[in-house]
Amino acid sequence: MEEGKELIAAQGRDRNLYRMAMDFIRDSAKYKYTYHFTWMGVPIIQLPQDMVAMQEIIWDLKPELIIETGVAHGGSLIFYASMLELIGGTGQVLGIDIDIREHNRKAIETHPMFKRITLVEGSSVDPHIVKKAAQMAHGKKRVLVALDSNHTHEHVLQELHAYSGFVTPGSYLVVFDTAIEDMPPGFFGDRPWDRGDNPKTAVFEFLKNNNRFEIDFEIQNKLLLTVAPEGYLKCVR
Repeated sequence: MEEGKELIAAQGRDRNLYRMAMDFIRDSAKYKYTYHFTWMGVPIIQLPQDMVAMQEIIWDLKPELIIETGVAHGGSLIFYASMLELIGGTGQVLGIDIDIREHNRKAIETHPMFKRITLVEGSSVDPHIVKKAAQMAHGKKRVLVALDSNHTHEHVLQELHAYSGFVTPGSYLVVFDTAIEDMPPGFFGDRPWDRGDNPKTAVFEFLKNNNRFEIDFEIQNKLLLTVAPEGYLKCVR
């Protein structure tokens, strides 16, 4: 076990490996690499490495509630729900999105894992939506949050402030697509986010004034390939 930790730390310090990982993420994006995977028949739009990391977190933590902002096709919701189903118990998943398209909603609501999923349509930073999340999180001893909606600095920073309070000590606040900061300027075309205005810049701003969370570098050092470098935030108090 100790040798493994040392090797993980060593590969995290290997800047050549890090550059190759970022090159892969950059170069594979033109083929929409992350769009080619499904979970239990539903598109998930994630790197497999990040799916493995989330599986490890969920298995170890056994959360009573997982909150995800940004639903898209719903693959991540199905993935989280299936992990909770394997663990057993009454764990639930809350999915929030400003626009849950009808065909995606149908695919989610007719899926066997929907029994553990609640869908809420609306902006993740709308106070009424945050209140609904707070109601579901109330009294829960283990809550995990994943942010994967609008990737602009301002929106993610608002989400961090709105949802970080739901995360319980020992759990995680996972901010996806922090790798935007590591891509070339203008890489995302007409999207409203870019280098200097993205989830990673929001994470750094958030951590300036919040001592409950620390970046878990061991996770990204182990994965190497991740869309969330500096985005796995562990709640330490």
